[in-house]
Amino acid sequence: MEDSIKPWYKHWWGGAAIVLSAIILFFLTASAFYFIGEIKTAKLRQNQLNRGLTGQKYEASNGDNYWLGSKTANISIVEFADFACPYSEKAFPTIREISQKYKDDVKFIWRDYPVVTEYSALLALAGRCAGEQGLFWLMHDKLFQNQGVIQAEQLVALANQIGADVTKFKDCLNQQKYLKQIMQDFTDGQSFLVSGTPTYFINGYKVAGDIPYDTFVKIIEQLKK
Repeated sequence: MEDSIKPWYKHWWGGAAIVLSAIILFFLTASAFYFIGEIKTAKLRQNQLNRGLTGQKYEASNGDNYWLGSKTANISIVEFADFACPYSEKAFPTIREISQKYKDDVKFIWRDYPVVTEYSALLALAGRCAGEQGLFWLMHDKLFQNQGVIQAEQLVALANQIGADVTKFKDCLNQQKYLKQIMQDFTDGQSFLVSGTPTYFINGYKVAGDIPYDTFVKIIEQLKK
């Protein structure tokens, strides 16, 4: 059938995903396992938070990403994350709660950093293909709630569940329509020295690793003063 989805590896974006995974493997190896281990054990994050939001400040938003909250908020939180990352999955309910609690005070911005599996770029594409129909955040939640989905047909089923036009969604995947934007997020993340997911930039200051809800509240309340 004309509207069927070809296996991902038969598209040039499938090849791009392979290239991306090779780049990611090199990058993660070069980043040093110690640093990644610190993200997992939360030591680095806690050290940063104990010192407060200090260090180099980055302009982490490029104006081309999905966001929640207030466009004019004085507090911005940019998250570099991967739909295949278990730590990003653990963090997403907290982010949804925070973005709702502080919807008038915070602008929360998502950026793709597809580093965990060779399917991460495909998942990022699924998010953006839903996004062009105004359904990014519904797909965002579905991808985390169904982490482990890696086949295009499964992604189409998720798109159908959130009310997307599945024909348009499949066309978007087949055309790898937003791969350029995803690669830009990845490249920017490298330039900001992002070494794992999730990584946050809170008013430009980098905090690596999952942040507990109570800690997020404390940070935001301090920034509101």
